[in-house]
Amino acid sequence: MATASVAFKSREDHRKQLELEEARKAGLAPAEVDEDGNEINPHIPQYMSSAPWYLNSDKPSLKHQRKWKSDPNYTKSWYNRGEKGFQADKYRKGSCANCGAITHDAKSCMERPRKVGAKWTGKHIAPDEIIEEFELDFDGKRDRWNGFDPASYAYVVHRYEAKEEARRKYLKEQQLKKLEEKNKTGEEGGASDEEEDDDEDALKVDEAKVDESKQMDFAKVEKRVRTTGGGSTGTVRNLRIREDTAKYLLNLDVDSAYYDPKTRSMREDPLPDADPNEKFYAGDNQNRLSGQALEFKQLHLHAWEAFDKGQDVHMQAAPSQAELLYKNFKINKEKLKSHVKDTIMEKYGNAASEGEIPRELLLGQTEGQVEYDRAGRIIKGQETALPKSKYEEDLYTNNHTSVWGSWWNDFQWGYICCKQTIRNSYCTGAAGIEAAEASGELMKANIARKEAMEEKPAPTEEKRLASWGTEVPEDLVLDEKKLAEALKKETAKRKEEKDERKRKYNVKYDNDVTQEEMEAYRMKKIHHDDPMKDFL
Repeated sequence: MATASVAFKSREDHRKQLELEEARKAGLAPAEVDEDGNEINPHIPQYMSSAPWYLNSDKPSLKHQRKWKSDPNYTKSWYNRGEKGFQADKYRKGSCANCGAITHDAKSCMERPRKVGAKWTGKHIAPDEIIEEFELDFDGKRDRWNGFDPASYAYVVHRYEAKEEARRKYLKEQQLKKLEEKNKTGEEGGASDEEEDDDEDALKVDEAKVDESKQMDFAKVEKRVRTTGGGSTGTVRNLRIREDTAKYLLNLDVDSAYYDPKTRSMREDPLPDADPNEKFYAGDNQNRLSGQALEFKQLHLHAWEAFDKGQDVHMQAAPSQAELLYKNFKINKEKLKSHVKDTIMEKYGNAASEGEIPRELLLGQTEGQVEYDRAGRIIKGQETALPKSKYEEDLYTNNHTSVWGSWWNDFQWGYICCKQTIRNSYCTGAAGIEAAEASGELMKANIARKEAMEEKPAPTEEKRLASWGTEVPEDLVLDEKKLAEALKKETAKRKEEKDERKRKYNVKYDNDVTQEEMEAYRMKKIHHDDPMKDFL
């Protein structure tokens, strides 16, 4: 181990230094300190800021390995939020045409685009922004909280306190309501002590309850990377609630179920004689013999048996194939069972699916004996009770003598006693039926009289004119002069379509197409099915 050497001017200085060190060790002289208030080790050269790790110093550090002194050129200040600069009274040359600020142009203006900008109106000139430039050091550029104002957190505290105050007020109101209800019930009849305790427990707020979001993370797997050994390790935390009793503490008998500390498993039931309804844990084998674990075991067994019978199935190499084969095997097995069942029933019959027993035999036979006299009165026994419906029967309302739905006419239900189709109408009897028939006959007579009075117009022949998309009528008469003009116009129009340079800008179209123009269009139209179209 290397030691630092200190140069002295003379032996006298060296002797004085040794005496001072012995006095300091004995506590007779004060220790020498540097600018920061740390003790200076005399065996370390003074140009080192602090001792390296291999020297037995009281306060070891690593300041000598990096640039630990802050650079005065770097700053820790931040932007002044909301501060505005100079606000001009009139528009200045080179300023923003939209808002009038000189610190930016119209393209990068963040203000809403005005209908008429400040460049032309000269009003409402926006103040200039204060542009600040900072030279931050390495830590300042990566500081997440750089520029954070701690005073802004007072709003969060205020909201939390207001919420707590509202909560306390609500709980107090609930307690007062409960007390008023308890006093009222106490005056009517005394409430039991258990009910009072339940009410008090319901009013108390359990502050020790764990948040639901934390409870949901009990099986969360956290990954740690860049460990000392290298690689990554997965740590599972909160596997169980700490209030639960451990497996090995359920039964302290030495001869009870074996607990493997390495795998933390206990396969057998630690309390086999306890009540199954009260047991929370019945061994790890309970999970292996229930739920999807049993189905997975059957899937494994089927894969092994299929492999022994010559099929190329492997549970680990192709699990999807093995699962599909097992699914098809179960379907075919069910089909085979149903086929065997159908064949047996077809051969021997099924007594359960035979025809129904006659009603006379089903309801007519009974072990009860009934005796009648000559008049038909019962002497001994009870008369057979007829089954009654749960719905009310033969109830007539509003003086009706029949039920609703006993009459049907013109796609409407009604009463047959008065032939009315209104549900809540009052029954008028035969007089209502006669009045309804008379009104119907009167209505038919009025309709017939009205039709007779109206004069039917003489039928006129419709004159069809040829128009776009219609066939040419046979009796069409065309004017030769108009047809020749229409042919010239059509020819000129087609030339304009071929040469766009001759087309005029002020083109006007007339929607009223004459018969001659339509005939000219038909004559000039090229039919693609015509074999002589290339010679036109």
